Amino acid sequence: MTMRTAVGLMSGTSADGVDVALIRSDGVWKIEAGAAGTYPYSAGQRDDICACFGRPAATDAAIAAVTEAHRSALAKFLAQEALDANSVDWVGFHGQTIFHDPDQATTVQIGDAQALADATGLPFVSDFRSEDMRQGGQGAPLAPLFHAALSCKNLGKCVRPRAVLNLGGVANVTWIGGQEESDAVETLPLLAFDVGPASALIDDFMSRRTGQMMDWNGQTAAKGTIQHDRVAAWMKDPYFAQAPPKSLDRNTFLADVEDLSIEDGAATLTAFTVATVKAALDWMPIAPVEWQVSGGGRRNGTMMQWMASALHVPVLPVEAFGWNGDALEAQAFAWLALRVADGRPTSIPGTTGVSSPTVGGKLHWPA
Repeated sequence: MTMRTAVGLMSGTSADGVDVALIRSDGVWKIEAGAAGTYPYSAGQRDDICACFGRPAATDAAIAAVTEAHRSALAKFLAQEALDANSVDWVGFHGQTIFHDPDQATTVQIGDAQALADATGLPFVSDFRSEDMRQGGQGAPLAPLFHAALSCKNLGKCVRPRAVLNLGGVANVTWIGGQEESDAVETLPLLAFDVGPASALIDDFMSRRTGQMMDWNGQTAAKGTIQHDRVAAWMKDPYFAQAPPKSLDRNTFLADVEDLSIEDGAATLTAFTVATVKAALDWMPIAPVEWQVSGGGRRNGTMMQWMASALHVPVLPVEAFGWNGDALEAQAFAWLALRVADGRPTSIPGTTGVSSPTVGGKLHWPA
């Protein structure tokens, strides 16, 4: 299988900017991570985008903001790495999710991939989620096959069950079974689903109450007192009793802590995330012996500490395993772009609930 160069572009539900990552891969087991960078949205771009969250349609301003932010980020990245159009085979463009309702088989990622292909002279892959939903899947999460490929590079040999937990705006987990071998990553024993809210509720709360974008390192939560009764009430939501596959919109949970102090509110929302991760164990065939954590939440020291205490096994940032936690999702969509180009599955029943292994994505050739 031929090694090729791909770039992934990802903006998660935290909507803080565009992650760009370069990989060399055959779209299966061989994955060589390259350079990566993050390019923040401007305040105006973020305002235009966030105004569309929770709505099934975007404004022209939001679409233009996402498209321009990605064009600029990619241009800066290629210039910094001294790469031109002849150096890159494919670009995987996730777009910005503004709405996700699996019950209605609807998911909306905005940004004009064809305009990006025309502007850059590079072939793009976009719209990774729609085909999965058309085939009965949740449309999310889509990174699990990549997580499995990274974790089981030795031709699919996984010697023990582990979990890869992405703490973005929403938390999602990939459970990877052990003592199995496979020639194809899509036949590994996998289970994946959205766990619950991660950083989105905390970020939004901190923004409203302090003007800060997040609770830096969980310092505010560490000073607060958890309102356990509220966490227990939130955990009674039917979502947590629903068996996977399942996925969430960024705004599914609107946990109310406005009457609490800033410290107690941050502590209670952080404890909610920890509780949802612990509850995810109920759906796993065997409890993981370790958790590999990516996403911005891995930098929240309070959340990571509380999670390790709740799970009673190592909970470590993916850097401890030689991965780049800031680039992981962008790398995933670079890898998925290669799979779409090759006609290989991007989701399977165990990851999204799709009826059979499904190839998502739409190809865009530059004019």
